[in-house]
Amino acid sequence: MKPSVTAISRSSLLAVLLTLTSSALQADGTTVIKAKAWLDVAAGKWITPANIVIDKGMISAINPADLPAGATVIELPNLMVLPGLIDVHTHLSIEIVPGWEYEPVTWTIGELALRSGKNAERTLMAGFTTVRELGAFGFVDVATMKAIDRGDVIGPHIIPAGHALGITGGHCDITGFAPGIGEGDYRSGVADGVDEVVKAVRYQIKHGAKAIKVCATAGVLSFEGPVGAQQYSFEELKAAADETHRHGLKIAAHAHGTEGIIAASQAGIDFIEHDSIMTEEAANIIKKNGTWVTPNLYLNEAIDLDSLPPVIRAKLESLQPLLLESFQRDMAMNLKIANGSDAGVYPHGQNAHELTARVSHGMAPLAAIRSATMDSAEALGTPDRGQVKVGLMADLIAVSGDPLENISVLQDVPFVMKQGVVYKQAE
Repeated sequence: MKPSVTAISRSSLLAVLLTLTSSALQADGTTVIKAKAWLDVAAGKWITPANIVIDKGMISAINPADLPAGATVIELPNLMVLPGLIDVHTHLSIEIVPGWEYEPVTWTIGELALRSGKNAERTLMAGFTTVRELGAFGFVDVATMKAIDRGDVIGPHIIPAGHALGITGGHCDITGFAPGIGEGDYRSGVADGVDEVVKAVRYQIKHGAKAIKVCATAGVLSFEGPVGAQQYSFEELKAAADETHRHGLKIAAHAHGTEGIIAASQAGIDFIEHDSIMTEEAANIIKKNGTWVTPNLYLNEAIDLDSLPPVIRAKLESLQPLLLESFQRDMAMNLKIANGSDAGVYPHGQNAHELTARVSHGMAPLAAIRSATMDSAEALGTPDRGQVKVGLMADLIAVSGDPLENISVLQDVPFVMKQGVVYKQAE
C-alpha cells in the first residue's frame, strides 16, 4: 500500500503513517527528500540545497539536475539532514529503576523482551538508526532484532551480542544472591578458562549474536569488586578475540581498569568500552594496536545515585573524575573514539545527550557527530551507513537547527527515516 499522490505535506504524511502498520511500510518506489541543507560529515560542511533521492531504501542521487518524475516528495523546508545516528553500546532490556538489582531473578524473559521492544522504538525516535546491544539475558537482543527486521515492532538496526561473557563471580555473572540462585554457565556467558570461553563465544554466535562482548575487568553496577580490577586473563581474552574474528565478527571488552584495558587491546579486542582509567601507557598501546575506545560521559551526570545500593554508588563515585580524565587523554592522543551511551543505565531515548556531554568536555561538535556516524560505522564494519552518500542506506534524520553550532539540537529529532521508511515526522 502506497500513497498515490506525488507530494506529501508533513501533516498528511503523518496521517498516512499512522494508518499503516510497520509491516505494511515498504521502502519500494522512489522518494525525494527536499530539505534546507544536508551535512557532509566527511567534509564537515553543509550542502545546499538538499534534494535526496531514495530508491528501495538506498540513496540513489543527491541534488541531481532533474528530480525523478512521479516520486513521492517529502518537504522539509526548515530542517537540516544528517545521517542516522549510531550508538555502539546500548542495553534495550535494562532500566535502572527501583528494584533493578533483583530483576535477574524476578523478571521473565518475556517481560524483558517487552521492555526491549518499547525501548527500541524510543531509541529510533530519538534519531538512532543503528545500535549495538552489548549484553542481554536470554537472547532478548537477538529476538528484538528479528522482530524489528520482520516489521513486528519498530526500532533501529540492531547488532546483538547475546550474553556478555565473564568469569564466575565477575561483573558479567549474576552476583549478590544465595548459592544456587541465578547460577550461569557458558550458555549464559559465565565461562572460565580458554576452552570454556571459546565454547561460550560459539554458543552466542550459534543463537544469533552478531558481535561478542567480554568483561575484562570488574564493573560498577554489580556486587563484585574492586572496580576496574582485571578479571579475564590475557589468554582468555585472546581466545575470545581469536574465536570471534574467526567468525568474521567484532568483539568489545567492558574495561574500566588500566591492566584490563591493556590486556584487552594486546589480545586483539576491537573495542574498549567505558575506558575509565586510561593512562598514557595504555593510550600508547591502544593507539599502536588501532583499538577503538568507547567512553561514556553522560551517565556520569545522568545516573540516579540515590537509586544505587551504597557499595555500587561508592564504586561509581570513585570512577567519575577518572573517566573525565581518561576522555581528555583519548582526545589528546587522537585515539579512535566510537559513540556509545550505555543507555539503560539512564533512560532510553536520551542517547544524544552523550554527544552534548562530549562537546561540553572539549570535543569539537563535528568530531562528536562523526563519532556517532561515519566513525562508528567504520568501527562496526558497516560501511553501508554513517553518511549522506549515494550508494548508502537511506538512514537519515533531520533537525531544526545546526548541530555544528549547538550540538544539543540532536536531542530533539523531528524527522527519522530508516532504510527509506519514514518513522517520525513531527508537525
